[in-house]
Amino acid sequence: MPDFFEATPMALWLEDYSALHAQFERWRAEGVTDLRAWLLQDRDRLRHCAGLIRILRVNRQALSLFGARSQPELMDRLAEVLRDDTFEGLAAELNQLWLGQGGFQSQTVNYALDGRRLDLSLKAVVLADEQRPWDRVLVAMEDVTPLQEARRRAQASERDAREFFQQAPVSLWVEDFSAIKRLFDELRGQDISDFRTFLDVHPDFIDRCLQEVRIIDVNDYTLTLFKAESRDQLIERMNDVFREESRASFAEQLIDLWHDRLFHQREVQNHTLEGDLLHIHLQLSVFQGHEDDWGLVLVSLTDITARKKAEAYLEYLGKHDVLTQLKNRSYFVDELGRLQRKRAPLVSFIALDLNNLKQANDEGGHAVGDDLLRRFGEVLNKAIDRPGQAARIGGDEFVVILPGYDETASRKVLDNIHSLIELNNQYYGGIPLSVSAGEATCRDPAALEQALKDADHALYEDKRRYYSTHERRQGSAGRAES
Repeated sequence: MPDFFEATPMALWLEDYSALHAQFERWRAEGVTDLRAWLLQDRDRLRHCAGLIRILRVNRQALSLFGARSQPELMDRLAEVLRDDTFEGLAAELNQLWLGQGGFQSQTVNYALDGRRLDLSLKAVVLADEQRPWDRVLVAMEDVTPLQEARRRAQASERDAREFFQQAPVSLWVEDFSAIKRLFDELRGQDISDFRTFLDVHPDFIDRCLQEVRIIDVNDYTLTLFKAESRDQLIERMNDVFREESRASFAEQLIDLWHDRLFHQREVQNHTLEGDLLHIHLQLSVFQGHEDDWGLVLVSLTDITARKKAEAYLEYLGKHDVLTQLKNRSYFVDELGRLQRKRAPLVSFIALDLNNLKQANDEGGHAVGDDLLRRFGEVLNKAIDRPGQAARIGGDEFVVILPGYDETASRKVLDNIHSLIELNNQYYGGIPLSVSAGEATCRDPAALEQALKDADHALYEDKRRYYSTHERRQGSAGRAES
């Protein structure tokens, strides 16, 4: 299986915040309520918190971003990364964790090992672990230094405006919306007040407005981003950039303008001229002095495709076990709660446990054991159809949730699992895949947890029978040899 952590095109840090969690609990017991204010009163408290964070792993993108040759070098020189104006952002991040948000998002400053200032957009998620809270926190970093530097340059000097426009590392479009402003004025003259309803009734008006937008100029980065050879080619092929799924976001832009929101931002989707999907953060602002006619409008597009992929990966990790590709314990707990709240009238459970994982680990090491777990993940992924879901809830423990399945349907699923195990063993040598299983069906929405316990009890009885039979066979083999 590919290493998604290394392959992700964004800097990732896997960190241990469990000591920080323990410190927070002590501070709560001491009566601290406003953590951010408490930390900013004394910067040594922030340094103390930073020292409690243990870094478990970073990917190649992180090493490259910070100019480190190896993870040990980055760890040894962490004090050079977190310094000066870093701590203001750290206080905000810690406060989000303090408030129980399960992660944090922030714009902060770090420093590369060669002293370069890095403006970073951070998103972190706490990976669920009931035994050791916050022992794994995944932090994704997006380097927004070029964008922030460009913005600072633009604010500092209007003399460099044109140079900034061409060299800015974001896509910039100067457009003329004056024809749209005239169309709006005509509608207001017809006493149109509910513009959203008007668009619902007259969706062709969205297309008309699209045709009325006049592109005055785009910068060089825009041509690179959209893989266009020239400005003229890009303008001629705007239908390839702005496809049907983009109409909804453009309609929202029109609604903002109707309500005189002359600066707004949102996430949209566009395509390159080669057909690649782009996730874009769009900012639209009417130039000062053109508020009455919308003759000059600046549209800024920031490519956030890598960030969206990282967010999707973070979301995946929050609900999946990476080794088996099944759902994880956190998902299982949430799904059980959802079924209880929904008062599902019929749910079956199949509890499963690998029989020979310890043998595999003892004889071949954890790599062999992991291979067995991956193989069983393949079996369950093929055996279980929606609305059923299979989850790995422990080391070698699995549960299949089957909403709407009675005893007969559940038994067919288990028979299918055993058949696929036999087929799987024909293709793999070495230690065979074998599981013990227990089933239970619940028709009382209030008794889901009891049904799950019944499935576990049946599983342990099946496992007891398996090992009893296994030991008898080994004993018979020993006597035959003697």
